[in-house]
Amino acid sequence: MKTFKNNFVKILVFLPVAFSAQQAPTLQEIIDSALVNDGTLTQQNLENKYTKLDDQKLKDVFLPKVEISGKAGYLFTSAHLQSSEINLPALPPIFPGATIPEGQLSNNLNISGISAMAKAEASILLYSGGKVKYLKEANREKNIAENLLMQKTRDEVITEVSKAYDQMALVLESKNVLDESKKRLDINRKTADKALGYGLITPYDHKKIELAQANLDSKLVEYEGKKELLITQIYLLTGIERERIALIQPQLQTISYEVLDQNIENRVELQALDHGIKATDYKIKAEERWWVPKVQAQTSVSYFGLFNNTISTSKELLPNSGKKLDFNPSNLNILPIVQAGVGFKWDVFDGNEGKHQVEKAKIEKEILENKKRDASKKLNLNLANNQTNYNIANAQIKLKEKSREIARQGLEQVEKEFRYGTKTSSALIDAENDVESAELEVQNAIFNQRRSAIELMKSTQNLQIEKL
Repeated sequence: MKTFKNNFVKILVFLPVAFSAQQAPTLQEIIDSALVNDGTLTQQNLENKYTKLDDQKLKDVFLPKVEISGKAGYLFTSAHLQSSEINLPALPPIFPGATIPEGQLSNNLNISGISAMAKAEASILLYSGGKVKYLKEANREKNIAENLLMQKTRDEVITEVSKAYDQMALVLESKNVLDESKKRLDINRKTADKALGYGLITPYDHKKIELAQANLDSKLVEYEGKKELLITQIYLLTGIERERIALIQPQLQTISYEVLDQNIENRVELQALDHGIKATDYKIKAEERWWVPKVQAQTSVSYFGLFNNTISTSKELLPNSGKKLDFNPSNLNILPIVQAGVGFKWDVFDGNEGKHQVEKAKIEKEILENKKRDASKKLNLNLANNQTNYNIANAQIKLKEKSREIARQGLEQVEKEFRYGTKTSSALIDAENDVESAELEVQNAIFNQRRSAIELMKSTQNLQIEKL
């Protein structure tokens, strides 16, 4: 009994999970998954991390920098000494005094041994000449521009996903149309069987009904292929399980959208270019600071040691003394060697490098301004074109609905006459094909209207997922 209760509890826990796993994903879930799964958007996010890293580097410019260095090795140095005339005073009664002529005292002083050096140095930038401040502002504008362009990519992803979603609805509607046609053909097939038995139609006319049914069956097979292809496409775009995607049952409905303000200034492309232009303005100001002195504080503590050293001369220390210097002092250690102070660097003339950088930044600004002018023209034309397409698409729906109504009435009339034997099977099949085509054309018109409405929303940067 206890085992049964445990198993029953597990079943109750598992059932909601299994049920939720088999629920068809909503359009919102599909869009969210596609945004996470999109390679272009991921790439833009990764590239934006470079900009954020540059911003952090600029913030860290004024942090102290500490370096510790050291080295050890063999040291040898030689200094050549040549004196002018030297007068040595008399020291009676020990030394009578002497004069050493100019150039007479010429010698080489050699120092050799094992040297060691260690140094700890700290420095901090106190003033960058104002360049860092402007570079920070330029980087901030660049970050805004990159995020705006990511919004454009998101809109493109939403457009692609919604199109695949609507294509799934279009395929399902096609299946419904084909099912209705199959029902009508089945009924008319029974009528044809009776008419053939009474001799009201020929076997040839009867075969035409069979051929129409076979043609319809082939369309149903084609439908299954299109559905599988769309399931694969949505799966690749989103990563959602194919089994859940197969449960989608969307319906095609028109999108009502009215452009209240014929304005393209909200387009992210133009906003991104505006922020790009501002970034170049700050970059120009930063490059113009090349001549301003930079100030830095620095302090260091050093150690110097000389071990197993020898200090010698190549000749006698004094003329006719008969002795050279050959001194082997004990280890020499100098600690601490302390330095502290404030220094500056002033590029009075840098070979016009700073001037060239300023000119380069100005050219970048002109390029962006030209891109904005060109983009404004194209986006205005795009808005007018999308508005026209939207109006045409709405008109097409009304036209196709009228054609469907006429086709349905025609089929009803032909079916009545076929039952009375006054219409052939060819007329019946033609009327059936007309209805089928009219039904599909209405669904295609709705599909196209949704595409044009989405493009119109994008024209004014007002793509609303809740309207899809």
